[in-house]
Amino acid sequence: MLTLALYNSYDPKKLHEAHLRAIARAAPICYAFDFHLALIGFPFEKKKPAEIAEEISQNTTIGEGGKYLIELARTNKFHLIEFPKGGFPPQFGHIVATTRKPNKNKEISSHQLAERALKGESFMLIVGLGRHGLPKEIFKLANYHLDITDGKRISLETCTAIGSIPTKIRTIMEELKWRKSY
Repeated sequence: MLTLALYNSYDPKKLHEAHLRAIARAAPICYAFDFHLALIGFPFEKKKPAEIAEEISQNTTIGEGGKYLIELARTNKFHLIEFPKGGFPPQFGHIVATTRKPNKNKEISSHQLAERALKGESFMLIVGLGRHGLPKEIFKLANYHLDITDGKRISLETCTAIGSIPTKIRTIMEELKWRKSY
């Protein structure tokens, strides 16, 4: 299972338009490239993923009016996670902090991640929303750090990263399947 997780670095108490736009933009990417979508630390007050998908779909034109977010919720590929207190739920597998400044001891390449995913390992790739990105605690909790530009250390705007990560990982997986017949 591959999961793209959006970490709320904006405001843990109040839902903002920026939250809704990021969710609406991530859903079609996750749907297109067969990723799950997880939201970490969003203020949804005990609502279920299907309820949130319906609410967001009523207020967006992105992703064909929220169609893909609803579909992710319908197929149990849309998840809500509290801010971690020492760890993430184990079903998400290896935790990967996305960053342009990976710790060399935790760095994993896109190719390594794709190859391991093809062999059945699960990964949750976390993208920080907001100016401050991911907090230091997430980098500590993460098993791995991924620079999606594979060593170029280029800072990507949040929505660009949201689009690039699943696209690149799934493309490498397809190329590996074609070459090695996984």
